[in-house]
Amino acid sequence: MTSTLSYTYAVARPTPDLAEALTRTAGVARAPVHLVHAAGNRDVAAVVSPVGADDFGQEALRRHLEDLDWLEAVARAHHGVVEIAAARTTVLPLRLATVHLDDGRVRQILDDRHDELAAQLDRIAHQQEWGVKLYLAPAADPPPPPADPDLTPGRAYLRGRRARRLTQEDARRAAGTAAARIEAVAGSHATALTRHPVQQGQLATGPGDNILNVSCLVPVAHADAFRDALAHTVDDLPAVRIDITGPWAPYSFAAAPGSAEPGPELP
Repeated sequence: MTSTLSYTYAVARPTPDLAEALTRTAGVARAPVHLVHAAGNRDVAAVVSPVGADDFGQEALRRHLEDLDWLEAVARAHHGVVEIAAARTTVLPLRLATVHLDDGRVRQILDDRHDELAAQLDRIAHQQEWGVKLYLAPAADPPPPPADPDLTPGRAYLRGRRARRLTQEDARRAAGTAAARIEAVAGSHATALTRHPVQQGQLATGPGDNILNVSCLVPVAHADAFRDALAHTVDDLPAVRIDITGPWAPYSFAAAPGSAEPGPELP
């Protein structure tokens, strides 16, 4: 096994601005980042930096999967490089810890899969990813009904349960309405939409239950209209909160060019 491997962040349309920016960019483990061009085609390149085999070989990656601090540091460096590249050209972000044996292997993949990669770059050119999450507000008890001396304690309890059930049904209807409106906005402005699993536990942000988690691929020219339309989607639905994030490099709309080697790609 070689002492260094090639960590690949993204496939990109190479430009002089990108190449110049990467000369000032540090990647994973503070290593310098550079472009690797395909041998036969100069319109596709990979954004790469060297990493140590001791940390990114197959066995080492398996060990690091248990080290959340290590994973966070790699993820931050990976994302930082992708964002720098995405600000300057069209990029196809690769999954975290996409590692190849050396730059020669990266070049070979670029050559072997040039047409596929070029088509993917064309598909996502001049577009950004936006994240949209819907949260259902924490259920609140309905206001207590006026005291009714004619009700027995048992009937009063059943009345309270029915009121809570109706409140929950109203919230679910509001969630369905909000989701349909988001689909309509996406249909007007986005070229693609990807659904992700809803976030629970430590992954969830803010109060309430995450009930919808999607990413939208939106042309840059439509971004303002898309964001403005979404921002007012749930104004009349107090049971629902919307969270819009972006713009991001199109992570959710990129397919990796072949499997990583020598180790597995991290989730």
